Amino acid sequence: MNDKPPSTSGTGSTGIFKRVVRAIRGEPWSREEIQDLLQQAESVFDPEEQEMLSGVLEVAELQVRDVMVPRSQMVVIERDQNLDEMLEVIIESGHSRFPVIGDDRDEVVGILLAKDLLRFFSNPTESELRLDRFIRPAVVIPESKRLNALLKEFRDSHNHMAIVVDEYGGVSGLLTIEDVLEEIVGEIDDEHDPEEDQFIQPDAERDGRPCFSVRALTRIEDFNEYFGSRLPDEDYDTIGGLMMAQLGRLPRRGDLVRFGDYEFRVTKADRRRVDTLQVQQAIPQEQ
Repeated sequence: MNDKPPSTSGTGSTGIFKRVVRAIRGEPWSREEIQDLLQQAESVFDPEEQEMLSGVLEVAELQVRDVMVPRSQMVVIERDQNLDEMLEVIIESGHSRFPVIGDDRDEVVGILLAKDLLRFFSNPTESELRLDRFIRPAVVIPESKRLNALLKEFRDSHNHMAIVVDEYGGVSGLLTIEDVLEEIVGEIDDEHDPEEDQFIQPDAERDGRPCFSVRALTRIEDFNEYFGSRLPDEDYDTIGGLMMAQLGRLPRRGDLVRFGDYEFRVTKADRRRVDTLQVQQAIPQEQ
């Protein structure tokens, strides 16, 4: 039996077909060889199909820590908040599921679904909100769990959110089924995401400072014109390119960079690209 890996010299659909037939006959292929096959299969798959198939292979290699929402970026409900405060968090975030915390973010007492609060408003006999009646148990997973295993658990249990803990049991972030699926199909936009044709939009305040949602493809000259800033555009054309240069790598969700008078925080990204940043005026540093 020939133990050499499949040749990549074939071109066109005929060469691809021969290698697919060889795989079907039982000769083992590595993920790298399959990825190489997909890259050369332009005549068989369109770009979107290629990206999705590559995403399926990558999910098997990724761990939860690679794509989770970091602890500092979790939008949470505090157990002792009143109803008005809860509604403010729910409306501003546009999310449908929220970790409910006790004294701090290491004490996650459960998950609140926004739709469950509708029961309170639909019952005219209830005058006081008892949050414990609506909290669902939280699913807890380790940072090292692989995404393909987690996706199966999400599907089997019908849970859509999990709390991520580190090796010491502290909360390090959270992950939703949407986060996992986006690694396969790319970013999934919804009605709360910035509109494609609006590259800069006002966002909810953070720490008492105005925030803006800025798409990574926003041209630096357009950013400067909008904010009256003077970010350099000699070496890079877009805000995403500028941030990548500052980090020295592809930005990941949760990354924070201070450049000039502004703070740039990545709010949407996957392993292929950065999509959206949250921008706000930086707090002056003490001399």
